Amino acid sequence: MRDFIWAALTTAALVLALPAAAQQPPAPAAPAAPPAAGGTADGTPNDIPYGTPVSLETAKKLVAAAEAEATKHRWKLNIAVVDTHGDLVHFSRMDGAQLGSINISQGKARTAARYRRESRAFYNAFETGHPYVGTLDPTIVASPGGWPLVEGGKLIGAIGCSGGTGDQDAAACKAGADLVK
Repeated sequence: MRDFIWAALTTAALVLALPAAAQQPPAPAAPAAPPAAGGTADGTPNDIPYGTPVSLETAKKLVAAAEAEATKHRWKLNIAVVDTHGDLVHFSRMDGAQLGSINISQGKARTAARYRRESRAFYNAFETGHPYVGTLDPTIVASPGGWPLVEGGKLIGAIGCSGGTGDQDAAACKAGADLVK
């Protein structure tokens, strides 16, 4: 009988102790490693030196090429060419192009010139879950359609298009940008 009582008391003690043990916080884990900062590659990405800013004559030719590409596909676009600082050199609004895209075309060109890369790079960053890009500069336009103009290995400005889809804008602007070598 003593064995039975002893077994009953031991079992009762274990049953009563289980909920208390289950409520105990887990042991602290080792601190997590800090996130990677993207590596430490040599050189600077998009390190294109600045050249002499695009001339008005060249800007007009680039806009004409972008307009021709847009017309071929029945796209109604706003097209802007900016200098190396992102300031407007030449602008064209095709007949019927939406008014809201005037500033966007200039913003895409400004983004491409100031950051020396296609504006699509910022769009891709947002799309892959890197919203910090929006904290870099409030004037960044993170949308396809802004192309840097690189002549002889130097940045001379950029061209930006808006009014179609991002891919339509980019295709038209690339037609203009491809004239610069």
